[in-house]
Amino acid sequence: MLRRQVLTLASLLLGAVGLGGWTLSRKGATPLLLSARDDADGQHYAVGYRLDGTQVFATRVAQRCHDIVEHPSEPVALFVARRPGTESYLVDLRDGRLLQTLTSQQDRHFYGHGVFHRGGEWLYATENDTTDPGRGVLGRYRYQGGLLHHEGEISTHGLGPHQVSWMPDGETLVVANGGIRTEAESRVEMNLHAMEPSLVLMRRDGSLLSKETLPQQMNSVRHLAIGADGTIVAGQQYMGDSTDRADLLAIKRPGQPFQPFPLEDEQRLAMVQYTASVAIHDELRLVALTAPRGNRFFIWDLDSGAVRLDAPLPDCAGVGAVKDGFVVTSGQGRCRLYDCRGEQFTATPLQLPASFWDNHLHLA
Repeated sequence: MLRRQVLTLASLLLGAVGLGGWTLSRKGATPLLLSARDDADGQHYAVGYRLDGTQVFATRVAQRCHDIVEHPSEPVALFVARRPGTESYLVDLRDGRLLQTLTSQQDRHFYGHGVFHRGGEWLYATENDTTDPGRGVLGRYRYQGGLLHHEGEISTHGLGPHQVSWMPDGETLVVANGGIRTEAESRVEMNLHAMEPSLVLMRRDGSLLSKETLPQQMNSVRHLAIGADGTIVAGQQYMGDSTDRADLLAIKRPGQPFQPFPLEDEQRLAMVQYTASVAIHDELRLVALTAPRGNRFFIWDLDSGAVRLDAPLPDCAGVGAVKDGFVVTSGQGRCRLYDCRGEQFTATPLQLPASFWDNHLHLA
């Protein structure tokens, strides 16, 4: 029975689409799950697992990583350093060989996210200018000869950039500027009462297309999901008082302003002012969100805003769209597949080890 479940899950994931910080591809017979993990002694690893829990590789790295950026045509991925890390790691997905330690430029550190251009030649990574703490830049790296080479940077038109994504045209960048100033080698916020969070659309040459904000100054824009129709959904982390009403999920529909997504008070309070990963399912018209501090996983109807699922999930972390619904991971409990095709959504445990996962996963 267990073997049949694993094979069924593998076939579902093979038909997946790339959304909300995960790229679920059709490569290989069984998907390779990529993430950053720590061991019980606090050592850091870039890891790859099959869905049945088989470890493909565990490459020890010096610094903790956050998101994983897969090259569009070659079997390599960059494990991006978690803020304020200065080393990201280019890894061969076939055997886990460390191909390159990418060190940030002087007076820069990584913010945990990046994107490869669809042509495969350029990578853009969110970074902090520590000479003007919090000033956001996208480091531009050329992928050539199997290695990444720094070739300059462009402004994110804001402070503390976190996630960067592509609009459906593959040429317009979307940046979630968290709005927080931090110094080098620090996660201490310097400007909580003068934050400047924003959602930015920009061209690859750095020119600004739009810059929008939410009403609350202390509501840090962090993670993104982009729909095939150009809908942008953003998850926030609120840095103010725990009793304040904060818009922790926001949306920008095509031709409309960036604005709060209609949350019920019960769901908003359950998030404990903090969201992690967000994903859109285009075919089912759903949006999913993880709230690890509240140990809750949510799914809403993307069009009506109706709550479709509010489920307990300890330390829930990454979420991504697959053919029949969503895969969601947990830092403490079992990772799950949610089948969202019927009126009632059903959950099936995935055969993956529990605990020590970072907030982001990627399936190659």
